[in-house]
Amino acid sequence: MSLARSDPAAAPPRPPSHPLRIGELSARSGRTIHAIRWYEAQGLIPGVERDLGGRRVYHEQHVDWLDLMDRLRRTGMSIADMRAYTALVRQGRGTLKQRQEMLYAHRTRVLQTISEWTEALTLIDGKIDYYGEWLTTGHRPKRSPEYRVKDAVAAPRGAAPKRVGRSRRLARAR
Repeated sequence: MSLARSDPAAAPPRPPSHPLRIGELSARSGRTIHAIRWYEAQGLIPGVERDLGGRRVYHEQHVDWLDLMDRLRRTGMSIADMRAYTALVRQGRGTLKQRQEMLYAHRTRVLQTISEWTEALTLIDGKIDYYGEWLTTGHRPKRSPEYRVKDAVAAPRGAAPKRVGRSRRLARAR
């Protein structure tokens, strides 16, 4: 089965490309031969053929496919989910809606992670500014940036800062 025909993430169908050996795929994709073999062993590369000598034969679509797999992994998709996605691709056009839904759910998780990391970055930036102020003035600022960031993120503008709840105070006292 051709990747280009069955995968919406791949480019539109192209004229047949010349076959690539694993070394060529490695050079074109920027992945090591070991990594490519690992992806294949995990069932994450559909459409790999073998020549008469039993050697793997890849095509241009596999370069794009490896890039997709790498980006899904870097954005936190589990290997199990990547396998499930690849299995859907192997099944063909009848799974287009399922693949779209799967990628949409992953996209939602990625956006949540970006939001959490943006919040963390705000805290880090506040701490950098805090030290900058201290270094510039020679005096420790009155309030550390952690409190400013937590207050800004956790409470609406103008609201009092959150306090530790009674149950947490009691747990500390024990």
